[in-house]
Amino acid sequence: MSKDLYRKLCAKEDSIPVFSRDWWLDAACNNDWKVLMLEKKGRVYAAMPLYIPCKNVVTMPDYTQTMGIWFAAGTEDAGYLSVLERRQAACKSIIEQMGRYRSFLQNFSYGFTDWLPFYWAGYTQTTRYTYILYAIGDFDKTLSRMSRQTRRNLKRAGERQLTVHRGIDTDDFIRIQSLTFERQHVRNKQSPAVFRRLVNAARERRQGELFGGVDRDGNIHAVAFVVWQNSSAYYIAGGGDPAFRSSGAHSLVLWEAIKYVSQYTGQFDFEGSMLPGVERFFREFGAVQTPYFRICRGKPTLLDRVQIKLRAR
Repeated sequence: MSKDLYRKLCAKEDSIPVFSRDWWLDAACNNDWKVLMLEKKGRVYAAMPLYIPCKNVVTMPDYTQTMGIWFAAGTEDAGYLSVLERRQAACKSIIEQMGRYRSFLQNFSYGFTDWLPFYWAGYTQTTRYTYILYAIGDFDKTLSRMSRQTRRNLKRAGERQLTVHRGIDTDDFIRIQSLTFERQHVRNKQSPAVFRRLVNAARERRQGELFGGVDRDGNIHAVAFVVWQNSSAYYIAGGGDPAFRSSGAHSLVLWEAIKYVSQYTGQFDFEGSMLPGVERFFREFGAVQTPYFRICRGKPTLLDRVQIKLRAR
């Protein structure tokens, strides 16, 4: 029943972030999700989706940056103190509804700034960072904020006559992305099955696409998966062919994606990274560093982790 009510809420509330919307949860969580909601006089004023891939474990689904608690907008005359008090009370009620899971881990959207009720309830918090570009429709101003290195990358890609295509085949995307992981000598821990479901769902809704930088011979140099809604666009995943690493294609693909999604939104979220090289690449687009919270309690067992992987695949 709560899912049906939440789907109705998603249909009318543009302020719910894309990662907490019902269609995204269906694809990312393979239906292993529930939602906690608070109502007053027939109106939902707070909601929190949970991904529960196995009993007593709440965690983040693959390719999903943030979830957390969504709050309905208050009245225009509401003061800061009343808003803060109301939200803290809502957090306390949701924590009580949630009960005590063996393991809890969620990244909260950067719009959530007060985690004190979770601290008081025995949770811990780690600050993470994303990078956000604002007013992306002003191309000249956005270009002027980029570092010299990023602008050089764009120039280099232009000199090589690379073009950016939308509608890249999903298998081609996964192949190019896998080359990046091979170069880094790491394994992609996220499920290809989840990725395919998300791409299909986003394309069906015309809220996401695969972009690729292609040369005159048809070689794909770099790829990016971007989704969008009115409030923001998000860079979900990407990669590049090491054979063309110096072509500037990755910068060009993201720049063309940013220009394309500017018709739908004024903001682009790079999703950030705690890896130094990736963080620098995003920062040099002129994006603003923005903190968000990872809130945890307990740890999943080895059996829990195995079950989570199996459910994702």
